Amino acid sequence: MRVLAATLTGAILFLAGCSEAPKPAAKKKEEKEPPKPLTGKNAFYKMYVAARSWAPDAQILKINSIQLEELKAEPGKAAAWQVILGSPTKLKKKAYTWSAVESAGNLHEGVFAGLEEDWDGRGKPIRIEALKTDTNDAYKIAAEKSADYIKKNPGHPVNFQFEKTDKHPNPSWRVFWGDSVGTAGQSVFVDATMGTYQETRH
Repeated sequence: MRVLAATLTGAILFLAGCSEAPKPAAKKKEEKEPPKPLTGKNAFYKMYVAARSWAPDAQILKINSIQLEELKAEPGKAAAWQVILGSPTKLKKKAYTWSAVESAGNLHEGVFAGLEEDWDGRGKPIRIEALKTDTNDAYKIAAEKSADYIKKNPGHPVNFQFEKTDKHPNPSWRVFWGDSVGTAGQSVFVDATMGTYQETRH
């Protein structure tokens, strides 16, 4: 009887093992997300993380958006950005770019550092803390103020430039319609610290 019981027990255990659910297959590696444009502030902080190892005291001299043929911009966002930073202690400046994709003009996917150059300390360096308003919010304000212009000029590219002028106490996001500041059909200045409208230039 003991032998029979042991045999039955073994058979039951064997069948139980066979009836176990199959282990799930190992998850496939997650596919890489498609490239997408970023707001100016988000792109800036990606570049600034890299720049801090170069100069912890780095201040902003200029930020500008870059249009790419490979990836269409979205309202308040761009497929590539450049920041020029200056170090008061080093008296050096350095450009960094962020791009969603590889592109012409020495643009590489992700953050890419340019060469260090001499800087005489001139210009209007801007402290990092002054950049509080993002380009998506600046665009909403600029688009409201430019409703007539947009209606009359559909499809004009929208670009952004972060800068400090003598006319305004706080730095500005210049939202402009055109390929460059010099050829822009219209520019709207938005306070980059307070997030308020400053002025429109035609």
